Amino acid sequence: MASRPGFLTDWPWAPLGSFKYLVLAPLVIDSIYSSATLQDQDKLLVVALMVWRIVHSQAWISFSRYRTAKGTKRIVNKSIEFEQVDRERTWDDQIIFNTLIVYLVKVYVIGNNPVSFWRLDGVVLTVLLHAGPVEFIYYWFHRALHHHFLYSRYHSHHHSSIVTEPITSVVHPFAEHIGYTIILGIPLITSLLCGTVSVASLFLYLTYIDFMNNLGHCNFELIPKPFFSIFPPLKFICYTPSYHSLHHTQFRTNYSLFMPMYDYIYGTNDKCSDSLYETSLEKEEEKPDAIHLTHLTSLDSIYHLRLGFASLSSHPLSSRGYLLLMRPFTLILSFILTSFSSRTFVFERNRFRDLTIHSHLLPKFSSHYMSRKHKQSINKMIETAIVEADKKGVKVMSLGLLNQGEELNVYGEMYVRKHPKLKIRIVDGSSLAAEVVVHSIPVGTSEVLFRGQVTKVARAIVISLCQNGIKVMVLREEEHCMLAGYLGGHCKENLVLATNYSPMIWLVGDGISKEEQKMATKGTRFLPFSQFPPTQLRNDCFYHTTPAMIIPDSAHNIDSCENWLGRRVMSAWRVGGIVHALEGWEEHECGLDDKVVNPPRVWDAALRNGFKPLVLPSLETKGLNNGY
Repeated sequence: MASRPGFLTDWPWAPLGSFKYLVLAPLVIDSIYSSATLQDQDKLLVVALMVWRIVHSQAWISFSRYRTAKGTKRIVNKSIEFEQVDRERTWDDQIIFNTLIVYLVKVYVIGNNPVSFWRLDGVVLTVLLHAGPVEFIYYWFHRALHHHFLYSRYHSHHHSSIVTEPITSVVHPFAEHIGYTIILGIPLITSLLCGTVSVASLFLYLTYIDFMNNLGHCNFELIPKPFFSIFPPLKFICYTPSYHSLHHTQFRTNYSLFMPMYDYIYGTNDKCSDSLYETSLEKEEEKPDAIHLTHLTSLDSIYHLRLGFASLSSHPLSSRGYLLLMRPFTLILSFILTSFSSRTFVFERNRFRDLTIHSHLLPKFSSHYMSRKHKQSINKMIETAIVEADKKGVKVMSLGLLNQGEELNVYGEMYVRKHPKLKIRIVDGSSLAAEVVVHSIPVGTSEVLFRGQVTKVARAIVISLCQNGIKVMVLREEEHCMLAGYLGGHCKENLVLATNYSPMIWLVGDGISKEEQKMATKGTRFLPFSQFPPTQLRNDCFYHTTPAMIIPDSAHNIDSCENWLGRRVMSAWRVGGIVHALEGWEEHECGLDDKVVNPPRVWDAALRNGFKPLVLPSLETKGLNNGY
């Protein structure tokens, strides 16, 4: 929002929120009807143009976020936070607006008159009019927007983003977009009046505008140096991402639209443009201090990634109705990603004090981890990622979600045994995950009920509780026998086979059934110790999140949510790896038989580095003496 919002700041359909595309419903219906009954395809082409522009822009978003996460040729090395993501979620409003205008022109101006698919004279006219009147008028309009009166009421909204993303280019108040539409519409309106307009000129010109807008705001240098060496005048008719980036950092230079010639003519070109361009081109891929390796979960999680839809990745994972309509495309995209990608890749970059933390994605869904035929390929990808990171000098790699499965790789121990000379430290995060659950136990709790798969984390939690005199009631006999094997002395007395469902605190993991949840007493609090949250069936009970912690304010470039967790909340397994790197610990934390590494030390280190526990609402919790 601008510092002093002016007239027509909000878009007309702003009250509709996520349902804003409903304003296009009559248009889409009429287009389909006209195509089917009147053989009029032009209206349908308007819809096709809208879809193409959305896909084109989304491709730029994904590509830009991938490149800036890697660090190669990055221009501005600053962070993007949730505030900017929320502000820029209206990037597609201008596409809706333009679609309505094109449709209205087709219906009320062109009518039933046929429109040529291609006219060379119309394309040439469009090019000339853009290079002449459009660039000139835009330059002075843009300079006017930087006058304090208009800047404070309109343009400051756009300049709130110092670090730009492709979609930053079109995030403006409604009134400002009206001005841009009039200016950029000059070539098309003129072609229409001259009778030279064509489908090709419309598609090509709008694609050119979108491409150049996205290019200028992508925050990584893309245009190779030889382009300007071979044809030096190119610098006057085509800007670079670094050129426009200076406009967002310096504010009073580089006003031109896409062709910098008017900046050079009127002396507003930034003197650092050439040097920043060359410096950005020389930047190599960033070497992280730590890597968190995760994977896809559900089909829709492909859009929830930071490389996916920004409006989804900035909120906890949840189902959206429109994603069901995209399911055919989702299946195709998922097949391509999982079948033809044999390596992990970076998708997120964060900063914790002086450390750079990357998140890498293994392109497999949770369902792949349940299949034996994918076990070998998954392990190979994890092993390759570890070895490559070790060669690059990465200090820590934490294994997230099912990448540390007991049946898959024995909590990462397989890689350490196979490569005993690894300098990188493998962390499964079990110590901190167990501590998070233990410190979520409310004050005065004398008994808890345990139900779920007996994992390394589950074992550590049960040992801690029994050692501290809390009775652990186990629902199933086989789980009771497995846990009893890890206890000795008087501690075994606190592990009992449950005969009722009375405890108000349930420790739950993978495998808890719907029937078992239904047996819980009203008001029961479910504390998951598993990687994945249980299905929430009871409205009269409270479900805590999977083990996680709130990240410190010193953490930067946090603009997406981790799966189902809230904003600025990270899973304990991921935090465990970060703490390992921050503390500079030299030992591995992985393996089934390896004793959980000094849990109090891990917990204290997490708190010391600014991480905060997520506690149950209105419940005081206590730390237990965890000497297991």
